[in-house]
Amino acid sequence: MIGQTISHYRILAKLGEGGMGVVYKAEDTKLKRTVALKFLPKGLETHELERARFLQEAQAASALNHPNICAIHALGEHEGQQFIDMEFVDGKTLKQVYPIQKMQEAITYAIQIAEALQEAHCYGIVHRDVKSENIMVNSKGQIKVMDFGLAKLKGSLKLTRTSSTVGTLAYMAPEQIQGGEVDARSDIFSFGIVLYEMLTGHLPFRGEHEAAMMYSIVNEGPQPISHFRAEVPSCINSAIERALQKDPALRYQTMQEMIHDLKTLSRDTNLSLKPEKSIVVLPFENLSPDPDQEYFSDGLTEEVISDLSAVRSLRVISRSSAMTFKGTKKKVPEIARELNVQYILEGSVRKAANNLRITAQLIDAMNDAHIWAEKYNGTLDDVFDIQEKVSRSIVDALKLKLTPEETERLAERPIPSALAYEFYLKARGEILKWTEVGLDNALRYLQNGLEIVGENALLYAGMAYVYFQYVNLGLKEMEYGRKQAEDHVEKAFALDPYCSHASFVRANLIAWSQPKEGIRCFKRVLNKDPNHFDALFYFSCFLGTLGRKSDVVPLEERTILIDPLNPMAHVHSGLNRMWDGEFALALERLGKLHRSFPGDAMTKWSYGLSLAYMDRKKEAGLIFEQFAREQPGTLFACLGLAFKRALEGKRSETLNMLDSNPHLEKPWDFQTAYWKTECLALIGETEQALDCLELDVNLGMSNYPLMSELDPFLASIRGEDRFKKLMERVKKEWEELEV
Repeated sequence: MIGQTISHYRILAKLGEGGMGVVYKAEDTKLKRTVALKFLPKGLETHELERARFLQEAQAASALNHPNICAIHALGEHEGQQFIDMEFVDGKTLKQVYPIQKMQEAITYAIQIAEALQEAHCYGIVHRDVKSENIMVNSKGQIKVMDFGLAKLKGSLKLTRTSSTVGTLAYMAPEQIQGGEVDARSDIFSFGIVLYEMLTGHLPFRGEHEAAMMYSIVNEGPQPISHFRAEVPSCINSAIERALQKDPALRYQTMQEMIHDLKTLSRDTNLSLKPEKSIVVLPFENLSPDPDQEYFSDGLTEEVISDLSAVRSLRVISRSSAMTFKGTKKKVPEIARELNVQYILEGSVRKAANNLRITAQLIDAMNDAHIWAEKYNGTLDDVFDIQEKVSRSIVDALKLKLTPEETERLAERPIPSALAYEFYLKARGEILKWTEVGLDNALRYLQNGLEIVGENALLYAGMAYVYFQYVNLGLKEMEYGRKQAEDHVEKAFALDPYCSHASFVRANLIAWSQPKEGIRCFKRVLNKDPNHFDALFYFSCFLGTLGRKSDVVPLEERTILIDPLNPMAHVHSGLNRMWDGEFALALERLGKLHRSFPGDAMTKWSYGLSLAYMDRKKEAGLIFEQFAREQPGTLFACLGLAFKRALEGKRSETLNMLDSNPHLEKPWDFQTAYWKTECLALIGETEQALDCLELDVNLGMSNYPLMSELDPFLASIRGEDRFKKLMERVKKEWEELEV
């Protein structure tokens, strides 16, 4: 067809071809302008349905007059072939320019796309095929939304069966896939996919075949954008997350709402921030003749990670994620993509008797280029000096400027023995198992470390953490466990008044019954050590329980950035959504996490609770029973079984279970007291539920939106005068609490 003249159009070049038409660049010889002509694909000209859709596109787009919508000039026919004369856009599709590196540019494009769709929605037109290939960026950086061939016009002829789907699968909304009614909110979902892809270069929902893709869109949540780009601000993540809600009622209800948020984002100065530098220290390879020296190489790995984590301008992947690559055969670029880091440090350790040889090399993962490499020879007495030299060499190679405090921290020797430090690391691993056996093992490891080095602040802080967890899991008598934890915190402070690990334990001992002081304690820990994973996690859970979402989301995102392969880094982003009353989103996130980490205790318990909130009683009960078998006697096991009995309406069994653990019988923290209140309300124990709720409020619970309206488990007591009076107090405390 190129070179032919059709009517008064001279065909110049073929621009593209898709399911709904073939597009050519042409010259309008009458008006002397360049246009685009869109023809029905050959073989479809005689299909009435396709001709009707083709005509509908022309009608839909011609009704719109907006600078970000590709203009329709005329509808013509040549030798039985219909064509549309439309504006020629000299540019590229969004698909061709992904990912967009400049945040401000991405938001500018997003606003233009949103305004184009808003214009269509104002005319009762739903696009139904919003995707990156249907959006052009011209040479002046202006967006043009195209291809209204699947548009749904209010009052127009229905062109599809009720159960059929139209559009491009990867960009469809769940209701579109399921053959339900579509409206403007379906375009909003598709637009959210476009924004996600625009920033990351990846689709949020993926599958190896159509069925897998459809399942992902309907049932799974996308990977956090931070997995691909650490510098994307949390406010942008939140906007995209809202657009991608499975339930249309939870999305933005109009494109105008989303435009408002996008314009607010475009004024945010944080959008121009440069991405922080990031690194993962891979486990040092043990080249020693004795395989039992593995502890030594692991200890060195942790020491370097700990040193670098003190540098605020560097994002350092935590040990738990780094250690998953121990013995890996994965290539450096693959590891960097998985962890979203720029640099990788790898090395080896050879220890023979008292002699050491350590090698280290720093790699720019973007181009797999070596930046720096060094070999160090010495004795065991030199190991901490070598470790400091490695850390300083990395700082110098990355041109990072250290504050005096950071310089001092690089020179710290928290545990002056590699073996004692290994005991400390083993203890931390045992603590995270959430079992009495694990905590007993942790205590023994820490005592072994103290026998080697004598009094030590970090080891004492570790022991304080163990005793706090005995109390937190309901495994020791509360007064004994708290006193032991407090005593070991004081021992740590006597040796190091600024020990952040001891400060973290103190924050937990205070926060769950004195929220205002707890907030100050957690903030002190994070001001000194902004990458303290445990503090980030517990502070997030603490604020999440209080329903402070705007303060919580940045903490959630930070834990994912520094420890992306650790399920603990992800679980609170599901657990906290329950405290926000976003139960469907919580179930979606926790379900996906549980499938990825079926053995993780906290993930399993939180998933069971999310099922309960969504009234999936039988499934929740099975999860709680499994948890109780795996974590017998713990507070959470007893609480899970109490929820199971309460959901089944078994009053006496629920009450017996609530009395089966002393910490559940008499809660010391506002989180446990709240869950107990829910169980009592579910079985109709109104007075006991109100007594427990009053205790809860006295301990500091002030999540007014959840308690007063959103929590389905409290429905039976909301009409009580005592409840209403309590809510007056809670509302005041909710409004006055400052983070």
